[in-house]
Amino acid sequence: MKHKKKFSPQEQQISETQSQSRIEGSVREFSSVEELLRYDAKQTSVPPAIAERLGRSLQNESYPPRSWWRRWLGRQ
Repeated sequence: MKHKKKFSPQEQQISETQSQSRIEGSVREFSSVEELLRYDAKQTSVPPAIAERLGRSLQNESYPPRSWWRRWLGRQ
């Protein structure tokens, strides 16, 4: 036989309010996947070794060739 705790109406309401506030505090909705990824990126710190490797990798990248109309107009 299981023993059930019986709360007074006031205790029941306090318990429900506390559990509801915990749920609301942890639930977050995003309008798009990109927004979710931006939020996650802000919350996640990058280890220094990975940041250094990424910086070196980006230094070795070349720029894409300029389009013909930019070359023709002389714009960069």
